[in-house]
Amino acid sequence: MATFLAVPLKQTQEVELTKPLRSFIQNTFTQVEPDDYNHAINEFSKLRNLMIAKSVDKHESALEVLYRYYDQLCAIENKLPIAENQIRVNFKWRNAFDKESLFGGKQILGIASGAYEKVCMLFNIAALQSQIAEVQNHDSDEGLKTSAKYFQNASGIYGHLKDIVLSHVQQEPTPDLSPDTLNALSALMVAQAQEAIYRKAAADRMKEAMVAKIAYQCSDLYSDAMKLMQLASLKELWPKDWIPLVACKQAGFHGMAEFYQSCVAQQSKSYGEQIARLQKANELLTAAQSRGGAAFAFKTEQGRVQRELQAAKKDNDFIYHDKIPDLKSLPTIGKAAIAKPAPFPSKPMSENFTDLFEKLVPIPVYEALTAFENRKTQIMNTEIGRLREQTQLMNSILASLNLPAALEDLSGKKVPQSVIEKAQQIKDIGGIQYLDKLMNELPELLQRNREILNESIRMLEEEEASDKQLREQFKERWTRTPSDKLTQPMRDESMKYKQILDTAINADRIVQEKYQKHKQAIELLSKSPAEIDKALPSGGGAQASESTGVVKKLRKLMDDVETIKAEREVIENELKEAKFDMTSKFFSALASDGAINEEMLSMGELDRIYGPLREQVNESLRKQDSVMAQVQPANLEFCQAKASDQSGAQREAMLKDLAAGFDMYMELKSNLEEGTKFYNDLTPLLVRLQNKISDFCFARKTEKDELMSDLQKSIASQPTGPAPPPPSYQNPSANHPSAPPSSQPPAQNYAGPGQQSWGNAPYPQAGGGYQGMPMPAMPSGFNPYNPYTYSQPQGYPMQGHPQQGYPQQYPGQGYPQQQYPQQGYPGGNQQYPQQNQWR
Repeated sequence: MATFLAVPLKQTQEVELTKPLRSFIQNTFTQVEPDDYNHAINEFSKLRNLMIAKSVDKHESALEVLYRYYDQLCAIENKLPIAENQIRVNFKWRNAFDKESLFGGKQILGIASGAYEKVCMLFNIAALQSQIAEVQNHDSDEGLKTSAKYFQNASGIYGHLKDIVLSHVQQEPTPDLSPDTLNALSALMVAQAQEAIYRKAAADRMKEAMVAKIAYQCSDLYSDAMKLMQLASLKELWPKDWIPLVACKQAGFHGMAEFYQSCVAQQSKSYGEQIARLQKANELLTAAQSRGGAAFAFKTEQGRVQRELQAAKKDNDFIYHDKIPDLKSLPTIGKAAIAKPAPFPSKPMSENFTDLFEKLVPIPVYEALTAFENRKTQIMNTEIGRLREQTQLMNSILASLNLPAALEDLSGKKVPQSVIEKAQQIKDIGGIQYLDKLMNELPELLQRNREILNESIRMLEEEEASDKQLREQFKERWTRTPSDKLTQPMRDESMKYKQILDTAINADRIVQEKYQKHKQAIELLSKSPAEIDKALPSGGGAQASESTGVVKKLRKLMDDVETIKAEREVIENELKEAKFDMTSKFFSALASDGAINEEMLSMGELDRIYGPLREQVNESLRKQDSVMAQVQPANLEFCQAKASDQSGAQREAMLKDLAAGFDMYMELKSNLEEGTKFYNDLTPLLVRLQNKISDFCFARKTEKDELMSDLQKSIASQPTGPAPPPPSYQNPSANHPSAPPSSQPPAQNYAGPGQQSWGNAPYPQAGGGYQGMPMPAMPSGFNPYNPYTYSQPQGYPMQGHPQQGYPQQYPGQGYPQQQYPQQGYPGGNQQYPQQNQWR
């Protein structure tokens, strides 16, 4: 009997995986150490190259390599999304049934898609399974068992592919991946599995009734396969001997079913039925011979049927004289459907599979962790902001009352001790010179970030301009995805960064204004106590003394104020240092539900930890209200008890300015340090963005050059048509050269101005990523968008976050609540492989 049919493999070529994967990991999983992924990336690249090399080996060890690579593709699906707008790796696969040259026609499809790579890998796994099944020793039980197993596995895979291919390959696939082709292959594979089972049953001399049913089911399966293979869209796809062989086997196995059923009739002494079935078997095997031609696979069986038929007729004519019934009147042969498409495996195909990238968390978990950090930071900053806002309000009230300095200046002759301590604290920090240094550095830091962002926007615009120019030139022949579809989200992202910088510029201006307002007081506090004493006007002395009740009461209230401030420092530290372990919770949710309800899990944990701290904040604010309600009437009584003259009023006004100047110095110091940190932390984010833009642009340029080359070849190969006939007045006998045929000018190789472009991941919504990809957090510390911190327009916050950190209203401008990006942009500085890399 002829051999089984094996599906040819799709062919592919090597691709550059290392650079785009490393770039994506560096720009997305910013907390992962290089040692955690560099080795894994190299091994993954080697595994794909090994898969290409091993695919030609018709051995189970080669199949194991394909399993491992496919399993690894599945394992990284939620970690390293390979797509045109994420990790850009262009996989090119050839139609398995392409009868033309390797690069001819429309038989090669390249898509930057991990899903497409998975589909092609599944096709090849099933194809290699069919090839391994084909080369087994079919004269042995073990060989037939192995064939049946692999044909059923291949049938299950092709059936699975039929259902998913259009959703995974979102453009017209090559002919071998069309649903009709895959459906036909699935039917063919299960028919061949049933055939292997039939051969084993026949070799084992199983009861004829069962063998007949197995053979009849085999014929029925080959009939289904033949109908599917003869669809108008598929008939020309198959190798020329496939359909004749399938048609031959359909009739042949029907004939063998009739033959084995005739043996059953003989055993029951129904000799007429025996002859009728043998006659039908002979007819079917003759039809099989006619259909199969050179591929006829039943010569031995046909000879046996003919001998049995002659013997049965002879015995019936001379001995039994049994009437030969019409075959239509006989009961039909049953079917034994033993071979079935194997279920598609839900677990890794490789028994010993280990994820090379196990140290990377899935992007849904990474997204959830990033969103949780945003929620945590928002709550933390809100509560810290409430504390600081009320502390600043309390400080401003006390400064307006010249407290506690007024209690230390009862004589009106010496510099109050609190003023001396504040001046010393400022000098220890660096005095006004330190503020000047920080303020002078900010413009340079801002300019550096602005230049990086402007260069990124320029690359984006140039790449899009180049693509538009070529699209207008080549019209519908320019088939790649338009730049504006890929880069519009990048434009939105760049505008977000630009808005952030514009807001920071406004914050810098406000800081300057506040600095100029309090500069004189800060300068005086930066001097020595003697210089401060000299600058202070002398007072006329006070009528109140240390022993009076009102002074004692005010001193007690000032001690309460210091206690409140000390308690708030502790609360603020507890808010900042609260520890959470959400990774295990998010992993558990993903494993059990297949998705993560981040909001529900996060809010429950945040309420558990921050609930008591919120209550401490509320208690601190209530305590402040109580203390300040007592301070104002006590201070009024104190002022009435003090002796007042003009010099005393001037001295008190200056002490108030010094108190306000100290508070502003500490505020500006924190603002400027946070602003410096913000600009410094923003720079690497913008540099990474610029690198991703450059990588993506390089890939687009390579893609452009390849498409240009293909278009030039296509134009050059177009026939120019016959030469025009000579004019009627021309002498036919004259030896005039004919006019040259018209030709189409070759396409120009426009490099275009666009050498760089943005990556293609859309800007995420608040707190989330895009398409399973998390965004990198913005620098912590300074953020122009935070509405907490101060009741009056302020500069930089003391402690900010990329989504928090600025006052709610600046003069003439409201600031929206919005999120910083939490997600990196894929790029990938990879080259497209050359055509001579095909195997």
